[in-house]
This record gives sequence, structure tokens and C-alpha cells, in this order.
Amino acid sequence: MNQQVQKNTLYVGGLAEEVNETILHAAFIPFGDVKDVKTPLDQATQKHRSFGFVTFLEREDAAAAMDNMDGAELYGRVLTVNYALPEKIKGGEQGWAAQPIWADADTWFERQQQEEEMQRIQAENKVAMEAAEELHRKKMAEDRDGEKDEETKDDPMAMAEAEVLKQSA
Repeated sequence: MNQQVQKNTLYVGGLAEEVNETILHAAFIPFGDVKDVKTPLDQATQKHRSFGFVTFLEREDAAAAMDNMDGAELYGRVLTVNYALPEKIKGGEQGWAAQPIWADADTWFERQQQEEEMQRIQAENKVAMEAAEELHRKKMAEDRDGEKDEETKDDPMAMAEAEVLKQSA
């Protein structure tokens, strides 16, 4: 799966129904000169399919737009902004039909290893946090016990109460 990302073109996902190409253009123009804006239409409904593509003249502008707009809100919806992958044509030399089924096996294994590593690290962090919390609880209990001992030394009522508790136990 050796696809080159298009550094000037951004994929913008999560678009609200009200958003059109003009609104999308206006949202991204603060980051630089926009060359093109496309919102592919659903053939059945003739409405966009809640995503679009914004192409900038400069790569740096696209990078700045992605950094600032990914996770931003537009018309009440949170946007997902990434570099766009080149369009795949079904069939043909570069399309899905030309790729063997095992073409992305290496990246799949890498992703699996990364996921397992993340789970291992999260488990280690959880154990460390639990140990730290237990240590904190013990320290707090010791501090409270120390305070009780100090209180009973000065207070004759507390001393009598402690004596009764010892006898009843």
C-alpha cells in the first residue's frame, strides 16, 4: 500500500449538510491561497457525502490548515482534516483490482505490533498508577493515625474513649 499523500490537497470529513463548496472555501482561505474545493455528490440525493477536498497552492498552507482545522467545529460538526490520498480508479493498473490481496499485509502486521505495544504500555502505566495510589492511601492512613495519636495525648476525653475501645476489643 505505497500510496503517496498529496501534500497540497486536504481531505475534510464530517461536514454538516448545510456546508457547500463556498463555505468550505471561506473556512480554509485564512491559511493561504486555495486552488480548488470539491465536495463529491451522492448520485441518489444530489447532496454532498459529508466530506470534501481542499487544494492549496502551497504545501505549507495546506499543512497549516490541517494543523489548525483538524478537530475544529464547522456548523456544529467536528471536522477531520488529513492529507488526501490519490484517487483510486477501480480496475486498471493502479486500482483495487490490480493489487494482490496481501498487498497491505506488511502494514497490517506493523499496525498490529504497534497496537500490542500500546496495550502493553497502557497496562504497565495502569499497574504503576494503582501502585502509586495504594502507596498514597497508605501514607494518608499513616498520617491520619499519627494525628489521632497526637489528639489523644492532649484530650482526656479522647484518651478515655481509646481506653474503652481497647478494653472492648
